[in-house]
Amino acid sequence: MTSVSSILSISFVTTTTTTTATMKAAVMLALIAVVTAEKLYKPPSEDKPHIAIIKDERVQPDAEGYYVFDVETEDGIQRHESGGEGGRQQGSYSYTASDGTPVFVKFVADDQGYHPESDLLPVAPEFPHPIPDFVLDQIAFAAKEDAAKARSEERPSQSYSAP
Repeated sequence: MTSVSSILSISFVTTTTTTTATMKAAVMLALIAVVTAEKLYKPPSEDKPHIAIIKDERVQPDAEGYYVFDVETEDGIQRHESGGEGGRQQGSYSYTASDGTPVFVKFVADDQGYHPESDLLPVAPEFPHPIPDFVLDQIAFAAKEDAAKARSEERPSQSYSAP
């Protein structure tokens, strides 16, 4: 016959062993994570030159929300922005891309969204543009299907159904 105290002591030993194994596994996983993170971490490069800010003029928002800021850096980056009533913002930014291309973007942001303008942004073709024949064929086919469905709905039912 098994006594209650022996059952409790077996349960305690099993629980303690399981807890110890779980703790050892957790500590081991934490150490592996630290070692992996250390290998992946790359400190900031110190050979990059410091880029000075040439101009930084700001007018903080007033009660109506009007603000202005104008920033330029020595490497040619410029940002000019102003905002006002209703959250409307307008401005521009410019910089030189890594391939040497000068980038200039003028923008307006309002309740209709963000509207950038730049020679480098793709432009959709003007509408109406020529519609391909396969699209016209599909539109005609869909119109025939709609007409046939409308004719079938106009005819009274030929079957009897209980009231």
